[in-house]
Amino acid sequence: MSAAAAGPRPGAAGYEVLVIGAGFSGIGTAVGLLRAGIDDFLVLDEQDGVGGSWHANRYPGVAVDISAFSYSFAFEPHPGWSRAFPPGEELRAYAEHCVDRFGLRSRLRLGSRVVRAGYDEDAHLWEVALADGTVLTARFVVCATGWLTRPKTPDLAGLDRFEGPVVHTARWDASVTLRGRRVAVVGTGASSVQLVPEIAPLVERLDVYQRTPTWVFPKPDLPVPAAVRGVFARAPWTQRAVRLATDSATELSFVIAMVHYRRFPFLVRAGEAASRLYLRQQVGGDRELTKALTPSYRLGCKRPSFGKGYWRAFTRDNVRLVTDPIERITAGGVVTADGTERPADVLVLATGFHVLDNLPPFPLSGQGGRDLGEFWAEERFQTYEGSSVKGFPNLWFIVGPYSFTGGSWFGMIDYQVTHLLRVIREARRRGATQAAVRPERHDASFAEVLRRQRGTVFADSSCRGTNSYYFDRHGDAPAVRPASTYEAAWRARGFDLDDYRYERVRGGDGPTAPGGAAPVAAAPGPIAPDPVTAPVTAPAHPEGAPHATA
Repeated sequence: MSAAAAGPRPGAAGYEVLVIGAGFSGIGTAVGLLRAGIDDFLVLDEQDGVGGSWHANRYPGVAVDISAFSYSFAFEPHPGWSRAFPPGEELRAYAEHCVDRFGLRSRLRLGSRVVRAGYDEDAHLWEVALADGTVLTARFVVCATGWLTRPKTPDLAGLDRFEGPVVHTARWDASVTLRGRRVAVVGTGASSVQLVPEIAPLVERLDVYQRTPTWVFPKPDLPVPAAVRGVFARAPWTQRAVRLATDSATELSFVIAMVHYRRFPFLVRAGEAASRLYLRQQVGGDRELTKALTPSYRLGCKRPSFGKGYWRAFTRDNVRLVTDPIERITAGGVVTADGTERPADVLVLATGFHVLDNLPPFPLSGQGGRDLGEFWAEERFQTYEGSSVKGFPNLWFIVGPYSFTGGSWFGMIDYQVTHLLRVIREARRRGATQAAVRPERHDASFAEVLRRQRGTVFADSSCRGTNSYYFDRHGDAPAVRPASTYEAAWRARGFDLDDYRYERVRGGDGPTAPGGAAPVAAAPGPIAPDPVTAPVTAPAHPEGAPHATA
């Protein structure tokens, strides 16, 4: 039993499902639950709005870095994107639109931070504790917290002594003025690629401190004409056709290239050649700058980026790329290992997020009181089909170890929701109160992932020392599932439901099923279609409904 002071009576749950996280993963899960006929659920989020990282990240230049036609729900295409790669404010508006479109507002509990969760083995319930002292109970829990939730602050000597503003891109302070000031940006990942070209024309001087260069590709960020948006709204099949094209391009250029690297190494080499050509076009004949910005590792070892003027920004007179390691921060600047101190008025940390070291995102104990974080630390990150973990019944991750294929984030949400809904509906059909993945099936799934990983780009020796969040301390790459998005979706629809063991709680109230157990709910009606293919039953767009604009 968990350590809750006063647990519920056996078999009684406050909610059938708790969804933790109100970003797109949580929104997609909630919509899937409704479409499957499961309406007893609550969505929790620690922020004061929906959208997850899109609600939190508001730095200059923040935008989606794959086509918005792929970065959106297949069941709710948005015809009003202003650009092929729209800014963050449009993604926030899209999240709000989806919440209202599917009537989720009353099912949200915002400003509610989960501090721990424990499984009650006698009652077959999860007890979820919030920061305000509330303890909620649920039969099933879906962890939809995403990757990019906990900003990473670099361990820099003297950082606390800097006298100017220190701003992390993930917690941007709009009151900090950059115009006409000397700015130091630490980091050259995806957020830096977007930020640097936006602020370079504004500042007096911009020093960008690079530890590891990034593969960058041109960003075809074309505006979507009003006439095209009108066609998308009147004939949604046209937008679905565009999505098929962008999904396929992403799968071929990144997912297939990374996952099947040993079989098709030329795809990675072709991508690298394209990126190098783009770099030469951006910086001209500056050989020293070209060398400093060219990665020495294979494309795919770290997350690549789409840039719009990032490399070109370093050709400006007021922008300098610094590759010497940072030794310390002073009250008024940054000192590098060669002893040079460069003055700065504002320090910007574009240093990303805790990813694998933020899994799970809060203490989580399963059967026998085992802590999930300790289990993963001791026995490596592992899951069954990127979704569930042995010893942790009635629990699924939307974004966990080996969940994301590297393609469309929304494709991942679709297949992960399909997986968990199939199990919950099967548990309901059987009158079961517990669904636990069988250890032998879990272990077989993990073994297959490790076998496949040997053929991916992540096994290439050049990946070592890249400081990539894809890798853990064991050298595994659990941030990426070695499969295509299409294969992952096919497996989610077809895995054997008997890979889970279904049991019933004993001693509950209500009618008793064979074996003396109470069903979790009344006998369900017809099983709803999978969430990816089910028709939308929510109200149509109201006349004149606003679309997000830049």
